[in-house]
Amino acid sequence: MNNRREFLSQLGLATAGLGLSSLLPESVFAAETAKKFTFEISLAEFSFASELYAGKMKNMDFPARAKNEFGISVLEYVSGFFNNKHTDQTYLKELKQRCDDLGVKNHLIMVDGANIASLDADKRQKAVEAHYPWVDAAKYLGCSTIRVNLGDAMSALSGKGEEGSMEEVGKAAADGYEKLCEHAAKSGLNVIVENHFGYSTDPDWLVGVMKQVKAKNKGFLPDFGNFCAERSKPATMDLKGIMATKCVKEHDKYEGTKKMMPFAKGISAKTHKFDANGNDIDTDFIKIFKIIKASGWTGGYVGVEYEGGLMRDMGGDTSYLSNADGIMATKKLLEKVQKELA
Repeated sequence: MNNRREFLSQLGLATAGLGLSSLLPESVFAAETAKKFTFEISLAEFSFASELYAGKMKNMDFPARAKNEFGISVLEYVSGFFNNKHTDQTYLKELKQRCDDLGVKNHLIMVDGANIASLDADKRQKAVEAHYPWVDAAKYLGCSTIRVNLGDAMSALSGKGEEGSMEEVGKAAADGYEKLCEHAAKSGLNVIVENHFGYSTDPDWLVGVMKQVKAKNKGFLPDFGNFCAERSKPATMDLKGIMATKCVKEHDKYEGTKKMMPFAKGISAKTHKFDANGNDIDTDFIKIFKIIKASGWTGGYVGVEYEGGLMRDMGGDTSYLSNADGIMATKKLLEKVQKELA
């Protein structure tokens, strides 16, 4: 593993009613009800994590694999797989040209960088500024969004916890996030946050932070698999030891998703393993997408993020599907959702 810190950070890894309904004609509600629930399927690069970490695949290969193997034309990149070439204009130009030639859309870069929620004001500001090159790279590639974290991945994954109380980190997170949103707005980009690790696995904490931020380009990326608040202690601090940990305390993913949906600007459909009927064994997709539909969210991107291949290839558990098979299984499950809930 060339960059253990980067791996650990990855591994961890509708609006309110205003009481005006009585003033509106019934036809308005009829029109809303008649709207078709739809979304476009995108592909998260982390679905290929095991191949990328092992050097069997490169970031530059991602667009062609998404389009040619899976028929998916909307891409969600991961910052670590750029191998620090996100400021290399020659590299970015080639990547963009490949995407243009394939006719695929670059939608999102998931940025796992310095802690913009640090309690230290100087460190927090430097962390915000460290994200600026990613804003520039995303803009150049034609993305509309970057995804960032609120917290220190290493502290959370090592079991040390956050550096302060929920309230203290929440205020710091709102400050750093607001500043980054303000900078990204100049480039016309959204900056969104997912439930990922530490305090950010708590949907109530996330909503509390989001309500402190005034920027219009803010938002959430609810992730079905990232509501685990506490994991068992790894027997060993190597790859297999970390992957073998179990979630011992988890926030309810259905309630969590419901709370995050008023601010959602995308969905991360995380999967690990499937039953004989092709359903995810950890998440009831029909149930959770009924919640998403009820929120009024429609027309956005739902990202396939299959992590079972990582467990198979780097964790040694062959009961999981390969990356390719897991991606396709997740895509088929999302197509089933589209058909049943349309």
